[in-house]
Amino acid sequence: MLVTGPRGTKDILPAASSNWQYIEKTVRDICRLYLYKEIRTPVFEHTELFLRGIGETTDIVEKEMYTFTDRGERSLTLRPENTAAVVRSFLENKLYAETLLNKLFYIGPMFRYDRPQAGRYRQFHQFGIEALGSKGPAIDAEVIMLAVQLLKKLGLDDLHLYLNSVGCPECRPVYREKLQSYLQEKTSNLCTDCQSRFDRNPMRILDCKKEKCAEQSQGAPQIVDCLCDECSEHFSQLKELLTLAGVEFTLNPRLVRGLDYYTKTAFEIQYAPLGAQSAVCGGGRYDGLVAECGGPSTPGIGFAVGIERILLALEKQNLLPEAANAIDVFIAPMGTAMQGMAFALLCNLRENSITAEMDFMEKGIKWQMKQANKYPARFVAIIGEDEAAQGKVMLKNMQTGVQELVDVNEIQQKIQLDMED
Repeated sequence: MLVTGPRGTKDILPAASSNWQYIEKTVRDICRLYLYKEIRTPVFEHTELFLRGIGETTDIVEKEMYTFTDRGERSLTLRPENTAAVVRSFLENKLYAETLLNKLFYIGPMFRYDRPQAGRYRQFHQFGIEALGSKGPAIDAEVIMLAVQLLKKLGLDDLHLYLNSVGCPECRPVYREKLQSYLQEKTSNLCTDCQSRFDRNPMRILDCKKEKCAEQSQGAPQIVDCLCDECSEHFSQLKELLTLAGVEFTLNPRLVRGLDYYTKTAFEIQYAPLGAQSAVCGGGRYDGLVAECGGPSTPGIGFAVGIERILLALEKQNLLPEAANAIDVFIAPMGTAMQGMAFALLCNLRENSITAEMDFMEKGIKWQMKQANKYPARFVAIIGEDEAAQGKVMLKNMQTGVQELVDVNEIQQKIQLDMED
C-alpha cells in the first residue's frame, strides 16, 4: 500500500518551487529596502510560550495546536505562528541590548490543526515582520506600508486595507463592560465558543465568522468610542501618516484579529478576487507581549502573510513569472565511448558559470535533440567519433540552426561571446 502525506500537507514539487523562490526573493528585496533582518527560530517551542503569548482563549490554543510530550516529559508545540517565538528569541538572546529598535523578518512553516481548503493547510508557510522597541505610530505606518508595497510589487492591485484600534489595558476594560452589557441578553443565541468567550474575552465574539453570532453582535458598541486619550491620539496620528503616504484604508470597528496579545493598532489586508478567503495579510501592535513572556516592557508591532494564499492569488490572476528553465548548452555524446569527453566538458563549463547538461541515459541523438529543445538549450554540443578524434565538438546554435566545428578548448569562449551578443 502506498504511503501518502498527512492530510493538510502539500509537497512543493520542482515545477512549483520557482514560484516560491520568486515570492521569497521579492520578500527579501523589500525587507532589505526597509532594513529588516532575517531571524530563524525553531519549528517547535515549549507549549507554555504559546499559552502565555497567544492567549488561552484563542481558537489557536484551544483547538488548533499540534502539542506533544517529548521523552523528557516536556510539553512541546509545533509553532502555530511566529511572533511569540521571535519575542522569545529577542529576550533569550538579549537583542534589545544591541539596538533600540529591532526590525526583524522571518519566512517558514507553521502548523495548525485546521480544516484544509484552498490556500489553507495544516502545515502552511508565512512571511512576517516584527518591529520591537518603538511605541510611536510612525513604525505602525511603516509596517503597514511594507505589507502593501510587497503585495503590490507582486502584482496584487485590488487590495483593501482595514484598520482598527483595539485599545490598551487602560481603556479596554471600559469597552469590555459595555460590550458584555450589550450582549448579556443575547448569549443564548451565540455559538458554544462565543458563549464561553463572553466572560473570558468578549471581544473575540466580534471576530466570530458564524452568521448567527455576527447577527447578535450587530450594532454592538464600538471600541473606538471607548479609547483612552493615548490610544485615541495614537490611532489618529496613524491615520494621518497613512493618508500622507497615499495609503487608502477603511475603518472596521469589528476587526479585533484572532490573537489576545494585540493592543492599539490592528489591521488586515484583503484581496477581493480570492472571495471568502480574501485575507492575505494581518497584524497589529502587541505592546504587552514582551513583558508577558518575562522580558522588560517593550512595544512591538508586526504582521504575517500566508505564502500559500499569496500563491493562490497570483495563480488566479496569472501573475506568476514563467519558470526560467533555459540552459546554455546541452552536450550530446554519440555513444558510450564519448561519455568521458562529454563529462569532462560538462564539468569545465559549469566551473566557468555556464549552465550545462548532458545525456546521462545513453540515448540516441534524436532523443537527445528533443531533450535539448525541452529545456530549451541555446546550444547543443554534439560529440561523435570523428569530432572526438580531432579534439572538437559540433556546436549547433538552436536559435539560428547554424552549426560549426569548434575546438573543445575554445567552446567556452565561443559560447560566452555569443551570450554577450
